[in-house]
Amino acid sequence: MSNTPNYEIPTEMRDFAEKSVDQARKAFDSFMGAARRTADTVQGSAELARDNAQNASSRGFEYAEQNVNAAFEFAKRLVRARDVQEAMQLQADFVRSQFAAMQSQAKEFSGIAQTAMQQSAERAKSAMQQGADETRKAMEQGRDAANQAVDNAQHATDRASN
Repeated sequence: MSNTPNYEIPTEMRDFAEKSVDQARKAFDSFMGAARRTADTVQGSAELARDNAQNASSRGFEYAEQNVNAAFEFAKRLVRARDVQEAMQLQADFVRSQFAAMQSQAKEFSGIAQTAMQQSAERAKSAMQQGADETRKAMEQGRDAANQAVDNAQHATDRASN
């Protein structure tokens, strides 16, 4: 049988190893928490974009319905015109009112689009900043844990050699 020497691992070395694992775990948990919060923020941004798109789509259908209803109302008046002059006046009134309606609709739609873009940009900027801050914090905690592990190892080595 072989006689392998039995070296006991010093208590300080075991304590050091345990502290190192705990510190690494804390740094990893911090990093994962930051990643989850960033993912939640991104999901919120996607939901905001979906809501804004739904709002714009809904308004687009409302505008289309208003314009079609105005065209049917014009057609109804036009067929009741008594002469060409009245028909020409109805046509001029319709074109004027539709031009004004379309200008108003375009202005409102532009406002909706601008608000949506602004909200998305602000949310993206915030998410990126938050992610960067939390990642930096997690990296600093990891660095601190590594430095502490080195110090603990040096201390344990010094104690073991004495």
